[in-house]
Parts: sequence; structure tokens; C-alpha cells
Amino acid sequence: MAPPPDTAAASAVREGDLLRTPAPEAAEQTRLAEFTRFAEQRTGRSFPEYADLWSWSTTDLEEFWQGVWDFFDVRSSAPHTAVLEDRSMPGARWFPGARLNFAEHVLRQERPGRPALVSVAEGTPLRELPWEDFAAQVRAVATHLRGLGIRPGDRVVAYLPNVPEAVVAMVATASVGAVWATCSPDFGSRGALDRLGQLEPTVLFAADGYRYGGRDFDRREEVAELVAGLPSLREVVQVPVLGLPAPGTGWEDVRSGPTVAAEEFVCEQVPFDHPLWVLFSSGTTGLPKAIVHGHGGILLEQLKLQAFHLDLREGDRAFFFTTTGWMMWNFCVSMLLLGIVPVLYDGNPSHPDVEVLWRTAQDSRARLFGASPAFVELMQKAGIVPSERFDLSALEIVMPAGSPVSPAVTKWFYDAVKPDLWIATGSGGTDCCTGFVGGVPTLPVRAGEIQARSLGVAAEAWDDRGRPVVGQVGELVITQPMPSMPLFFWGDDDGARYRASYFETFPGVWRHGDFFEVNERGGCFVRGRSDAVLNRQGVRIGTAEIYRVVEDDPAVLGALIVNLDLPDGGFFMPLFVSLVPGVELDDEVQGRLRRRLREEYSPRHVPDRIVAVGAIPLTRSGKKMEIPVRRLLLGADPAAVADPNAMADPGALADFVEYARTQTHYSL
Repeated sequence: MAPPPDTAAASAVREGDLLRTPAPEAAEQTRLAEFTRFAEQRTGRSFPEYADLWSWSTTDLEEFWQGVWDFFDVRSSAPHTAVLEDRSMPGARWFPGARLNFAEHVLRQERPGRPALVSVAEGTPLRELPWEDFAAQVRAVATHLRGLGIRPGDRVVAYLPNVPEAVVAMVATASVGAVWATCSPDFGSRGALDRLGQLEPTVLFAADGYRYGGRDFDRREEVAELVAGLPSLREVVQVPVLGLPAPGTGWEDVRSGPTVAAEEFVCEQVPFDHPLWVLFSSGTTGLPKAIVHGHGGILLEQLKLQAFHLDLREGDRAFFFTTTGWMMWNFCVSMLLLGIVPVLYDGNPSHPDVEVLWRTAQDSRARLFGASPAFVELMQKAGIVPSERFDLSALEIVMPAGSPVSPAVTKWFYDAVKPDLWIATGSGGTDCCTGFVGGVPTLPVRAGEIQARSLGVAAEAWDDRGRPVVGQVGELVITQPMPSMPLFFWGDDDGARYRASYFETFPGVWRHGDFFEVNERGGCFVRGRSDAVLNRQGVRIGTAEIYRVVEDDPAVLGALIVNLDLPDGGFFMPLFVSLVPGVELDDEVQGRLRRRLREEYSPRHVPDRIVAVGAIPLTRSGKKMEIPVRRLLLGADPAAVADPNAMADPGALADFVEYARTQTHYSL
């Protein structure tokens, strides 16, 4: 047995430790500071602290969002008659009368001689797609769609990896007013049909395959099954990712086909709340929710997010590893609104080695690098120090997102990457396609702490009685409407599923489903999913608190914990851990984990049993599948608790299925 790794590093930093304070002169040069001065001048108010600006943005909604509109010179072919006609949630009506187009605001950034985007794929070098080529392809694809009779409101879908063709097709779809949705080709045909089939699409852009981990995966059979299951299709456009022969219209024929000159090309003018795209919930059980977002809401929200909370500007290069099946892909596409250059990576983030993403950040000269905490923990445990291997002189901003970030993860960036990074940790959701809390370039960075609530997001922590609490864990709620809240769920004609998802617990107030805490200085913490909360002897515990300790341990790769309420009134709380290769779950490792949980939190945080498993089951967007595991351990049919198409690794449930089969829950 390999000896357990040293745990000294894990206890070297505590939650809330100050790690960075921005230089005053640098803070004054940020886009946020520029907007603050703009807002002060037009309102006659003073916003000396970020908290003052946030308070204004969440109380004077009309004044704030009109300010965002004017600051970014949003173009509309018809004026709006109000900023917010109705504040009801759900049902808020933003900018009635306005007619605009998301794609028009992308294409207005066209600058000949500059790259629109950068792409990297396994086995191929980094390449730039110039703006003039990108925009010409968008116009050609849009012209082709119009030639097919595609009209505003028609659905255009894709089964594509994270390649430039996907971005071109999405912007072209938006330009004609059609509605976009995509699945990455690692979904099986059943999982893709569960999503795309809800929309009755007219056009499918499909890849012949994809490359992952040094292997080519032929998806022509899956595409054929997709086509058979989508009888509403008028055309299939084949994108030759692997260069395999496939039936349908060829991408090259479409992108090089008839088009119109830039000055003659017109983006369809649609209402502010016209559907732009559909994003899908994880769908670990049941049919995934088809979440519809609008042109105007996404436009305003992404302009605000990327400029004020990430301080990105024209010409900056930004790299976030994602597939087309996660909302972060839509976030990356939205970078084009500001002339930011998204860096697309298609392939395995650990092939040919675990340093490939850092190599991509270096080669692309990325100013922003987005990473999941799980990726950082992999780096930590592998002993990788990127600053010793790569030229990261262009890197200034790191955005950890996807799951709660521990103090050790925050500190690792300063120790192993760069001493003066801005760590802009964010948390939000597919539901609104944005961050609720995130980075603020004028505020200090503290270990394990999200800097603040985002502008325009009236986020609070509420107790069970619907009262706001500070310094305590509560439900994450949004008390005022946001422009990017879903318009509706596709197929949810009476809105019942939409209301049940967000407004059932607190009528008229958005309940997001996260355990949330705001401290006295406005720092934020997402403590895990509230629907997976651990209730021990009447005390509610966020699972993220336990993961913060357990996954800091160098012996542990990942962890998942659930609490089982037993028929006799008792409860049982097992902790499942996947371990570093060569490490066994012996008494020493177990004792260390139990001791740290007891000392750093409380005896209630100590599990009843620790169980080693081969892998932790995750959704495709990296969320731990706590609720399916809990249902499985309480006796549910394994086939009913999780859709394999919604999982990052369907085999990860095998050990849990076996554990449930061999245990009796009264004597677990």
C-alpha cells in the first residue's frame, strides 16, 4: 500500500483568508469602474463602494438596466415603451416594443484582420478564424437557411462538438430569428432525442464523429437514428469533423454558397423576448427541462457579466473548457458580443497529458482561463505547477466555476500559477445562463469566498420562514426579476412545470435550489444543492462543507455524501470517496478524514461510514449526482434513478448499485 500523502498543505489556508487586494490604480481602469462613473453622472448619485452600486442595481431595476442598455449602445430598430412593464415573477415583461437581434450585436464587432475566435482540437494545432471569414460564413449559412424557408421561431439544432462550425451555425440561426439548441456528439442518440426531439426542429447540423482521448468516434449511425427520430427535419447539414462520407448537404457547400454583401445583410428584427436558444437541464431522471432564453435578455446579461464581472474587453482572449452541451459554451459564444476572442478546445482535457489545457492557455495567449475545481484538484494531487512549465504571462484572470470552490483551490492558483492573478470565482446556472454571484475586479480575493453578488441579481439567503439571513446558510433566492430568466419551458404550455421548478416554495420569489450564505462584508458561499441537504438531528448541513474538507485531503480524488432517513425514524449518512491510485481506505485515512470534519465543523459532519468507490457519478456539467444516489440507496430501481445519457461516466454508478444490493438499510 502506498503511504497516504502529506496533509500539511491542506490546512495551510482557511476560508476567508485574504489572498489579493487589487491596486487602486488598476481598479480605476476596470470596466466596472467606468460604468460606476457613467452611472453616477447620469443619476446624480454616488456609489463609493461596490455594495452601493449593487444595492442600486437591484432596487432601481429600470434605471440600472436602461443604464446597461445605453452604456453598451444596444441597437434596436424600434424603441421600447418601458424598461420593465411588469415585475411579476414569473411573467416579468422587459423592454416591450423593442426589436433587435443578438446576432446583429455579434456581427457589429467585425474587424477585418483580427481573429473572431481561436480553436484547438486533439491532433491539430491552434488556428485563428479571422473576423472577415467568420462573418462571411455566418451570412452564407443564414442565406442558406432563408433559402430553405426557415422563419423566425423555427428550430435549428446541432449535434456538434466544440468546433468553429458550431459557433457559425448558432450565430447564423439567431440572425434569421430561428431558435438554436445543441447536444454534444458524445450523447447517444437516445439522450440527444430526449432533448432535441422536444423542439420538432427543421434543420440539423450534425458531425460525422469526434475525437477524444486519441480515438476517433464515428457517429454516423447515431446521426441516422437522430434523423429517423426527428420527422420534422427539412435538411441535415453534415459537418466533416473526421472527414467521413455521410449523407446530407455538405457544410462546405453551405458555407461557400450564395450569400449577400455585408452591407446588404439584414438580421431579422425580433421582439426583446423572442426565443434565442434552448438550454437543457441535466435530466438525470425524467425528460430534461427545455429552458428557453430570449434575444434581449441574454444580450444584456452577457454584456454585463463579461464586461463588469470579468473585466473583459475587445481583443482579449478567453479560454474556458466546455462542450456544446453546457451553458458555458453559450457563455463563450456570447464573448463575441464584445469582440472578445473565445478559445475553443475540442477533445479530452487530459490527453495527451493532464497539462494540455495549460498548454492551450499558453499558446492562445489567453487573458482569462476558466477551470472547474475538480480540474484544479487533479492538478494539485498530480503535483503539477503550471508556472514552472508554461509561459502564462498573458494570463490575468482565472474563473473557477461548476462546483463550490474550496480555500485550498483558491490558494493553489497563487502558489502554482501566478502570484497576482484575479480569481473571479462564479456560480449561477443554466436556468438564467449567467452567474448570480461572481467576480468583482475592484474587491479583494479571499480563500474559498465568492467576491460578491452580481449586479442586477437580488440574491439573498432565506431561512425556512422566508426571512433573509446574513452569516447563516439558507436557500438561494432571487427576489427581483432578471432579463435572462427563462421565457418558458418548451412544451410546458400552462407554465406549471416552470412555476413548480422555481416558485413553489416562495410564491413570487425565485428559489434556485442551492444552499447559500452571504457574510457581513457581502462575500458569498454556495454550500451545495439544497435539495440534497443533510439534516442531522435537526441541523441542516450543506454537502459542500463536507466536500471542502474531504477533497482537500491528498488521498481523495472525489467524494459524495448523502443522508438517508430510515423508516424507524433514524438516519444513516455514508460518505463515498474515490482515492488516488495506490492509496487504500485504511484506518489512518478514515481517521484523518473523520478528525478533520469533527475539528473544522462539528461531530454532525462526521459520516456514519466511509466507503471507497471507483468513481464519483457526475452529470455532464460536473454536478454530483447526490439525489439519484440517495434514491438508489433507499431501494429505487437503478434504471429509474439516472439516465446514462445525462452522466459524464455512466459506469460510475456501478459501485453504488452493488453497495445498495448488498446492504440492508436498517443495519447499514
